[in-house]
This record gives sequence, structure tokens and C-alpha cells, in this order.
Amino acid sequence: MSEQTAAAPDAAPPQEDLTPEQALHAANERVAALEAELAEMKERWMRAEAENANVRNRARKDIDDTRQYAVQKFATDVVETAENLKRGIDSLPPASDDQPAIVSKIREGLDSMERSFVGTLERNGIKRTDPVGQPFDPNLHQAMQEQETETHAPGTVLQAWSQAWTLNGRLLRPAMVVVAKAPAAELTGPAKG
Repeated sequence: MSEQTAAAPDAAPPQEDLTPEQALHAANERVAALEAELAEMKERWMRAEAENANVRNRARKDIDDTRQYAVQKFATDVVETAENLKRGIDSLPPASDDQPAIVSKIREGLDSMERSFVGTLERNGIKRTDPVGQPFDPNLHQAMQEQETETHAPGTVLQAWSQAWTLNGRLLRPAMVVVAKAPAAELTGPAKG
């Protein structure tokens, strides 16, 4: 038995050699050490659970984003087709009483087709926004030209060469716009003379 005691000097002394006070003190120290170890393990477990929850949430968000925006390239191409259809309709001569009935029928058919096409896009999260009359927003608009005007506040979109398109709230293509600016006389102030 002395060999075992010599081999393990860190081991607690045998219980029969301790007084009741020493045994109680040793037991309390052991309980405190085990409680500290338990608290540490509990903390590590809670951190691991939180990290696992974060990983699951990130993975779920990545999957949702992938599903939601997987069609982005296709949507961009479809938007170009919608713009071309609108340009085709806009290139038709204005409706008048002296034009052949076939031109009116073609216009009505193309207008109906465009409404249906845009409705289908909107049901699938692809929306267009007409920026005319709105303040210029560099997040949604690309300024192609500035035009002096006294009738609109500077920074107002006067004309849209193309619409802004979004996919589930994410910009697909900015609107190409003409933006109002103050006339030159207002920029330099009144002439002094």
C-alpha cells in the first residue's frame, strides 16, 4: 500500500486518517471543484449550442437566398425582353381615327401582352418602378443626362430611358434617367452690372 501512496502523491489522503473536520473540509473542496467544473462545462455546452444555432440559421438563410435569387441572371434577361416589348409598343404611331383598324388591333394586342407579361413577372417577384417625378436615388437610378429646368426641383427625375427593375427587393437593373438641374442663371446668381 505504501507503493501506491508513493506512486500517487497528489491523491487525497485516505479517509480513515482524517479528522471529521478535515474530511468535511476535503469534501467541501471536492464539491466546490466539481461545481466549478460543472459550471465550466455548462458554459461550454451553452456556447456550443449557440454556435450550432447560428450555423443552422446562416445555412437556412443561405438556402433561402439561393432559392430567392437563383433566377437573377434569368430575371435580368427577361427584364430586357420586357423593356424591348415596351419600346416596340412605344414606337407604334399614336392612335388616331384615320389609321387602319389593324394598327389599332396590333396596339391593343401588344398592350394586353405587355400587361400580362409584366403581371407574370410581378407574381414572381420581379417588379419595375417608374422613377419619373421622384427624387434621384443613386441606389436605383443611373443618371444619363442632366437637363436645366425651372419647372422641377433640382435632383428630380424628368425622364426615364428605362425603368428600374428589382427581384424580391434586390436591384436587377437601375433606371436610366435624365435628372433636373437648376438653370445656369440660378447657379451663378443674378448678373451684377
